[in-house]
Amino acid sequence: MKQVLEEAQLSSISTSGQASAPAGSSMGTPANASMWTSIAAYVSIARPDHWCKNVFMALGVVLAYFYEPALFGPHSWVMIALGVAATCLVASSNYVINEVLDAKNDQHHPVKRNRPIPSGRVRLSWAYAEWLGLGAIGLALAWIVGEAFFVTAAFLLFMGLVYNVPPIRTKELPYLDVVSESVNNPIRLGLGWFAAGQTAVPPLSLLIAYWMVGAFFMGAKRFSEYRSIGDPSTAAAYRNSFRYYDENKLLVSLFFYATATALFLGIFIVRHHLELILCVPLMAGFFSYYLHVALKDESAAQAPERLYRERGLMIYLIICVLAFVACMFVEVPILYEWFGAEPSRVAPLWKF
Repeated sequence: MKQVLEEAQLSSISTSGQASAPAGSSMGTPANASMWTSIAAYVSIARPDHWCKNVFMALGVVLAYFYEPALFGPHSWVMIALGVAATCLVASSNYVINEVLDAKNDQHHPVKRNRPIPSGRVRLSWAYAEWLGLGAIGLALAWIVGEAFFVTAAFLLFMGLVYNVPPIRTKELPYLDVVSESVNNPIRLGLGWFAAGQTAVPPLSLLIAYWMVGAFFMGAKRFSEYRSIGDPSTAAAYRNSFRYYDENKLLVSLFFYATATALFLGIFIVRHHLELILCVPLMAGFFSYYLHVALKDESAAQAPERLYRERGLMIYLIICVLAFVACMFVEVPILYEWFGAEPSRVAPLWKF
């Protein structure tokens, strides 16, 4: 494994383990930087600002409560908190190896060339140690939460290797780059589900729908990145999958992901809780709003962890989440008469 990783590094990395700074960069090397600046660089490659993505665990927690309310108590909340911490560490382990193996391509990106590794502020040997350490600690915490949670966390770590490490490195392959990264969405749903105490597998239809939602978001990120770079040759140098993509292909893929989401979400709604159909217009509006954001110049869709700056989108998202959660725990019997569907076997909290 180590040999494979080394072959994927920058050709400009010296034997001392440092990367040469891009032309015109005034960034210092770790030897010349202050202790705080050096520490900050290693913290940066773990991307703690991306931990907000673990909010996707929340749906798994809500579903666990929906199917088995008796699970919840003080012990459950402790396990959920421990599960969130484990997930953050495992995700950061994946981010570190991503930063190491992306450094060569990042030199061709107008913003990412200033990241700690391509700008020469991180020693690769220490970065590898950070990658292994974060993964090991994360899995140790996951084991405390439970066996099912541990297996799911290990799968999250494994998908980070599939996505980043040669010879597979799916991030270099068109379409596979999107679907192999967005699979982290249903994995996070499963992590929330198992952290809450469930042992059975969550509904498959919802897992696939959640996967396709993530693919839509990731496809929108690719689309926005491609438009922002503006030059096909520069885009191809930054990311190999961009050698195949163009704006039209990326837009068509977004249509596919949105349609697949609707299909599998519809299966889940009819099979498990028809009341969720009341949220469908809101969800369709959110997809449209997100595409509107992705079409903006220098769109926040390029860095989903910064989407909080799109206040209108965030307000809309909160409305969608609240509506979804409310509909999960409400029964509207007349809907089953209108649609000729069998009522869910799960007892709701309220009836209208």
